Amino acid sequence: MADQQTQEKYAALALRTGVNLQKNQALMINAPIEGADFTKIVVRKAYEMGAKDVHINWVDDELTLLKYENAPDEVIENYPDWKVMLHDSYAEDGAAVLSIRSTNPDLLQNIDPTRVAKANKASAQAMSNFRKYTMNDKIAWSIISIPTGDWSQKIFPEKSREDAIASLWEAIVKIVRVDQDDPIAAWDAHNETLRIAREVLNKKNYKKLVYKAPGTDLEIELPEGHIWKGGSAESEGGVTFNPNMPTEEVFTLPHKYGVNGTVSSTKPLNYGGSLIDNFSLTFKDGKAVDFKAEQGEEILKHLLDADEGAPRLGEVALVPHESPVSQSGLIFYNTLFDENASCHIALGKAYPTNLEGGSAMDSVQLDKHGVNDSLIHVDFMIGSENLDIDGVKADGTTEAVFRNGTWALNIK
Repeated sequence: MADQQTQEKYAALALRTGVNLQKNQALMINAPIEGADFTKIVVRKAYEMGAKDVHINWVDDELTLLKYENAPDEVIENYPDWKVMLHDSYAEDGAAVLSIRSTNPDLLQNIDPTRVAKANKASAQAMSNFRKYTMNDKIAWSIISIPTGDWSQKIFPEKSREDAIASLWEAIVKIVRVDQDDPIAAWDAHNETLRIAREVLNKKNYKKLVYKAPGTDLEIELPEGHIWKGGSAESEGGVTFNPNMPTEEVFTLPHKYGVNGTVSSTKPLNYGGSLIDNFSLTFKDGKAVDFKAEQGEEILKHLLDADEGAPRLGEVALVPHESPVSQSGLIFYNTLFDENASCHIALGKAYPTNLEGGSAMDSVQLDKHGVNDSLIHVDFMIGSENLDIDGVKADGTTEAVFRNGTWALNIK
């Protein structure tokens, strides 16, 4: 277990650099009951910073599993209106949203995937308005994680529950730079590094990216007016925040009709409490037309069938193999961490903020520009020390972007 001082530093980092909480602003926190002690530290610090209201949405893996095992279909397939109104009311009030994601990766492994898919779809449909606030950066939001018992033992199966939690705390603290004397200053420097990387890529204005690795031969077209982002973001109200902690990526959106070839995963994907592993997808004109998986193939099928936009891509992200997450040598079975160890792409909805003027466009305009829309947005990892990426410019010239899993461009 991390000591009190370390947890205090982490909580302060999440509030100041994560959501950048403002005085007289409300804060909504999604948190696991198992992390109640840490969550109370966050709440206390939020009020000390001048928050006018802090609301907690508690989640509990055991209760979630009991519901899936026992509730009738009509309950599983419907998302409560009161939850929708709760989230929308806080978003409309300009609240910051901090999510602490620490779910057991194997939680729903024995639940009928059809049941899980229906619940995920119902939730996504019901929360579509709230998601516009986050995916368009209308409000400040951030995602962090803390160790929980089942998750920790998934990563460290040879250790006792207590030792596994302690080991995961140690890894997280290092990866999110809380082990440094001034984590906030360390994140300021890190955000500047990512800002430089995205500026280099925006000046390149590539027409297409070409990926080559074992099991991967993929071309991804980038729409005209695409924007690379990464690190800190800015809300509609001008507040700088960090959506993900950790984050090591710079990312943009692909053209929804411009993806062709085959791509293979390099890390397991934890989707809705079930694992999909050693899988590949083949794309034609932007759509996944074939797939296979050694584990979780039926879950992957349900994921791709979620809606019309689910089998198309909404994000392409570059992460050097030497990132702190990768160098930890751990597989976290948690996308927040694993996506920051590896280049990745995402099935489903694209961020409108990755297109010039995209946040002000309606769905018809976004589609015209090749921006994918979907109820889902699911990142999966495709990077390794064997990945090469070329950038193709509008005039057809090609240059190395990544070689052997890391930058070939001069990112300075």
